Amino acid sequence: MTAFPIPEALADITPVTDPMVDLPNQAALLRQVFEGAEIIPLIQAELDKLHKDVTDAAAYLSLSLLYQLASQKDNGLACQEAGLHYARLFRQPVEGATLRLLAICAPGDLMTNTPVELLVEGLPVEVTRLYVDAQGGLPDFAPDHDVALFAIGESDETRAALERLQGLGGLWPRAMINDPAAILDLSRDKLWRKLEGASGVAIPPTVRISGGTLMGVARGDRALDDVLPGGAYPLIVRPVGSHAGKGLEKIDDAAALAAYIEQARLHMAYVSPFVDYASADGCWRKYRIAFIGGQPYLAHMAVGDHWMVHYLNAGMAESEAKRAEEAAAMAGFDAGFAVRHAEAFEALHERLGLDYFAIDCAELPDGRLLVFEADVSMIVHALDPKDLYPYKQPQMRKVFEAFEALLRSKAG
Repeated sequence: MTAFPIPEALADITPVTDPMVDLPNQAALLRQVFEGAEIIPLIQAELDKLHKDVTDAAAYLSLSLLYQLASQKDNGLACQEAGLHYARLFRQPVEGATLRLLAICAPGDLMTNTPVELLVEGLPVEVTRLYVDAQGGLPDFAPDHDVALFAIGESDETRAALERLQGLGGLWPRAMINDPAAILDLSRDKLWRKLEGASGVAIPPTVRISGGTLMGVARGDRALDDVLPGGAYPLIVRPVGSHAGKGLEKIDDAAALAAYIEQARLHMAYVSPFVDYASADGCWRKYRIAFIGGQPYLAHMAVGDHWMVHYLNAGMAESEAKRAEEAAAMAGFDAGFAVRHAEAFEALHERLGLDYFAIDCAELPDGRLLVFEADVSMIVHALDPKDLYPYKQPQMRKVFEAFEALLRSKAG
């Protein structure tokens, strides 16, 4: 195996010598679960491997994935920690691969890193994950590759690593996609400042605030607009670090705010004004759009009956009408949605400075693009059942081929 040393300019980062471990196809494992495979036998198979060899790092990482899919996040992260104790380089071999991608990742759950295995599923791209530690420490070598991707998403848990590795791309011996400095600007309280005033973009001001300070607002000790520009009820409050709507609440007045803070035992939160983005029919539509080399691609559209829309709670699987609408949105995206929001999309690409990222967004009645969040680690996949979502396969193939084209263009 050809390898090259980590750049000398990063020599202050503690080097660790690690073996290369071959990892079973993680996208295939995910697909098995999505298609209804019993998860307990899959977990038992990995446990059997550990009974034979307690140092099997690949088994630990597969277990980590399976436990998380079984809603046992703590077990999953413990298995990942054990696996990373034995190795920090994990290759997913692909027969006939013509491109080698190195993804620089951080420990964490499924929302921590760019889902590279899902983005190259079925393509001749071999993925190797290189895990930094919590402080951004790198192994002392990396396997040779054609292109690298800085895959670590923005969060409190990854901030130390992102800050330490700023400028990594300029030192790396191969072309690297994305830069930690730009990813740091994707935090909710920074994103709105990056996009404020962008043509065609609506993004409400968002502040990061402690539960104690917020309680002062609820009790009237401080004015709401002292802590939130233009602040007025109703508010959207979410605990820092939460995903998929966990802990997310719409707060209508000071009494409700005080009750929420006490019930949630809130430590730190993101707070922003509530924006009514309901369509004329009373439904709420949220789009996930992947930006690849500056071009937008629709990854999914959820139609919900409540303002808090997530694809898994929107009832898409149960509604033929909603799926038909999503199919039409995908078929007409390039000539419709992308044209209507061309200025907004251009501003997003220019201001965020990333070659790959994704956003969750909606259309406002006044025609602007309402941006909820952006990150490099949003899940983009083609795992939904083909018989129920036949229209997704060609659409996601476009997304994956665009991602492969980006990798190849960067590899030169």
